[in-house]
Amino acid sequence: MPVATYPVRVEAALDSRLSRWLWLVKWVLVIPHYIVLTFLWIAFGFLSVVAFFGILFTGRYPRAIFDFNVGVLRWSWRVAYYAYGALGTDRYPPFTLADVPDYPAHLAIGYPDHLSRGLVLVKWWLLAIPHYVIVGLFLGGGTWLAWQSNNDNVNWMGGGLISLLVLVAAIVLAFTGRYPQGIFDFVLGMNRWVLRVAAYAGLMTDRYPPFRLDLGGHEPGDTLALPGAPPSTEPTSGEPTSGSSAAPEPTEAPEPRSTRGWTAARIVSVVTGSVIGLLSLGLFGAGGTLLWADQTQRQNGYLTSDAVSYGTTGYALNTEEIDLSASAPGWRWPSVLGDVRVRVTPVESGKPVFVGVAPAETAETYLAGVGHTTVTDLTADTATYLIQQGAAPAAPPAETAIWVAQASGTGTQTLVWPAQRGRWEVVVMNTDGSAGVAVRADVGAEVPALRGLEIGLLLGGVVLLAGGVVLIARPVYNASRNR
Repeated sequence: MPVATYPVRVEAALDSRLSRWLWLVKWVLVIPHYIVLTFLWIAFGFLSVVAFFGILFTGRYPRAIFDFNVGVLRWSWRVAYYAYGALGTDRYPPFTLADVPDYPAHLAIGYPDHLSRGLVLVKWWLLAIPHYVIVGLFLGGGTWLAWQSNNDNVNWMGGGLISLLVLVAAIVLAFTGRYPQGIFDFVLGMNRWVLRVAAYAGLMTDRYPPFRLDLGGHEPGDTLALPGAPPSTEPTSGEPTSGSSAAPEPTEAPEPRSTRGWTAARIVSVVTGSVIGLLSLGLFGAGGTLLWADQTQRQNGYLTSDAVSYGTTGYALNTEEIDLSASAPGWRWPSVLGDVRVRVTPVESGKPVFVGVAPAETAETYLAGVGHTTVTDLTADTATYLIQQGAAPAAPPAETAIWVAQASGTGTQTLVWPAQRGRWEVVVMNTDGSAGVAVRADVGAEVPALRGLEIGLLLGGVVLLAGGVVLIARPVYNASRNR
């Protein structure tokens, strides 16, 4: 019974003579390809989003984008075949999206005239889950599956079954000068499975990938019809030949299409636009986070932290040195922070508490020899402390003229201090200087520059996104006209 063909066609021919030791340095030789592919996969991701909406609204995958994304898959397959996805050739991969007829690794995907609008919503994340599990075993954590464009797993090295068998083949090659045919056939079958799932997850076909290993370098049924290449009459390496000279009837193999519409300049434009688009998303994320904080975390005009409990059996609590002396052109901490507010509430109701801000050097002089606890990580969910043993202070804090701002009394004490350049410490004590300090405290700042910063980030994101869209849309349009 003939095996039904799948619209994703993957073929490769094993070099008859492979270097015994070149595979040891191929990881260095393919670094230029990995760099280029990193950017191509960023573009692949952005164009796939465009294709998603194109399919959703029209039922068609935009042809120019289809050709580009197939080219990225084809390029990745050639690099994987040369490197540690197969080690099947010593011929260096070409830098092109187009098929190279005389290169020993090929990929073609039949262009679908129509795609389901409903399936596009679920096939790439839900329906493909069983295949993702299998591909994960093959690749071992490198399951980029043509959808993870923002990672560097295009080298297919994930510690899975493919890389394990390729390593075995490399060791055998080093000692015998021969690549085991059985391992080659199995590795090609697994790679073929991966690429079929990649195309399905990349929305390029509605045909569900078959759960089968089609072993060997050639697809079942027929070979690829490559542009400019004569039909092959050679038997597949390692496959038995029959006594008949009759060639098999061709089946519905997809006809590879030229990518001549994708010139180098257009590819560079799409990649640049995608990188700019990725940067714009970062600006949107940063601006959106600041906008959220500005609108939801302000209390009486102060951007305020959550209240945290602090305590010590000693005589004082103090912060680590707060350095507001550093500045850069156009960026000075005092102007950025504006007024700073510190609120302290004693855990024991009715117990008077003191809070003050002093220059760090002066505060350390006051606390020298005093039993106190320094809070060493104000940003952690649970405070961490550095405990210093010592005696009681020589005088209660309010009677010491070292504070640039202070507040004391029962109930919640609020200290407001216009931020100034310098190095500072915040000290909390019982008003009478006694031991055992336990409070809940929060800190806030006006941050008057926040509104302008968030607007600037969001506007920058809009500008970059618009530029990215232009850089992507123009070459896609021109490539579709020049097909």
